[in-house]
Amino acid sequence: EVQLQASGGGLVQAGGSLRLSCAASGFTFDGYAIGWFRQAPGKEREEISCFVFNDGTTYVTDSVKDRFAISRDNAKNMLYLQMNSLRPEDTAVYYCNTIAFADGDIGGSWGQGTQVTVSS
Repeated sequence: EVQLQASGGGLVQAGGSLRLSCAASGFTFDGYAIGWFRQAPGKEREEISCFVFNDGTTYVTDSVKDRFAISRDNAKNMLYLQMNSLRPEDTAVYYCNTIAFADGDIGGSWGQGTQVTVSS
């Protein structure tokens, strides 16, 4: 069973930092493009950063560029998101998942995600 569980969220003041972790199991971790997504209240879920399949190239959406950094440890089946200079508009539930699932190409679920709340 494919499982991805995000953790590490919390309440932080604007300008602070958090590091999110994603534990993956049930699939060949280094065989998939995988990334971070978030959904703010009243908004659609958006992709914020991901690894492009197998070549190490990363994508980062403009709103978090220069503040967030994605990394992965294939040996541990772990994905990370270092978030610096957090802003109130970064408040959202953060999820990790494969890009294939996000695109509707394979089955799965979003899981519970991890809540990040940034106070002003």
